[in-house]
Amino acid sequence: MSIVGIEALEFGAEDLDAGKRFARDFGLSPVREDDSQAVFAAQNGAELRIRRIDDPSLPEAFEAGSTLRRMVWGVADADNLAVYRDRLRDEPGFTDLGDAVECRDPNGLTLRVEISHLKPVELRVPPINQYGDMRRVDEPSPVYDQAEPVSIGHAVFFVDDLETIETFYREKLGFVVSDRYIDRGVFLRMNARGGHHNLFLLKLPHRGHGLNHVAFTVRDIHEVIGGGIAMTRNQWSTFIGPGRHPVSSAYFWYVNSPLGGAFEYYTNEDYLTENWQARAMQHSLESFTEWAVEGGIDADTRRQKKQDA
Repeated sequence: MSIVGIEALEFGAEDLDAGKRFARDFGLSPVREDDSQAVFAAQNGAELRIRRIDDPSLPEAFEAGSTLRRMVWGVADADNLAVYRDRLRDEPGFTDLGDAVECRDPNGLTLRVEISHLKPVELRVPPINQYGDMRRVDEPSPVYDQAEPVSIGHAVFFVDDLETIETFYREKLGFVVSDRYIDRGVFLRMNARGGHHNLFLLKLPHRGHGLNHVAFTVRDIHEVIGGGIAMTRNQWSTFIGPGRHPVSSAYFWYVNSPLGGAFEYYTNEDYLTENWQARAMQHSLESFTEWAVEGGIDADTRRQKKQDA
């Protein structure tokens, strides 16, 4: 039994048109849209679904304003789905849809589990040359005009009751702890073997529950930079980035989103196995961000975007 990926993120938006423009500029491909909704996809088929904030088909929101309303996880087949059906049956809001099941997690977010529709993606990624390891020969590194996200990699939520929500995802969905910040947060991955985290639960004093950000994988550090600069060119503001997280080794760029929270481009995260021993660390600036550019990079000057300029 295991989750194989994030199938979809469903948002309720106060400004549907702004959400559509943001998704296109972010590099996601349009699938369908009308006056009440829009669907965009990453390269592996994972979907960003946007509806008007008052759409009756959306579940109850876990915070005010534009935000994530439903998170959809995929499993390999009907047998795996049957296991989750049994595990989630007694949870609040449980609904059996036949080919999917859903409920609310202890944080108030609606989650759905369904048979996966994700597809494998094969991309050529030029290697990075490092001392003693020269793999890219007679070829320059790429420069990207914009990003084309490969998949939805993870989501980060503010939580009230860290222990209860961690237990839910570990015991009900089978997630594995990768690392934790003592009394502050926990990084969870879907399986023993996989990227550093698919879920990060973060408890901050007086914040309450809600969405922090959702993250999309891209090919390499160059696409992180190209994607972020393209968003700046299209007048979307940077939350923070580019930068690097020591806790996961990932390069990142976070862009403020009209859908709520931030959207992140990221790449180069650690790949973990059963042999990995989860670390318990005190939360600190140094452990979370080795370096970062505040305000992003200006698309015209290719220099740091000054907040007071």
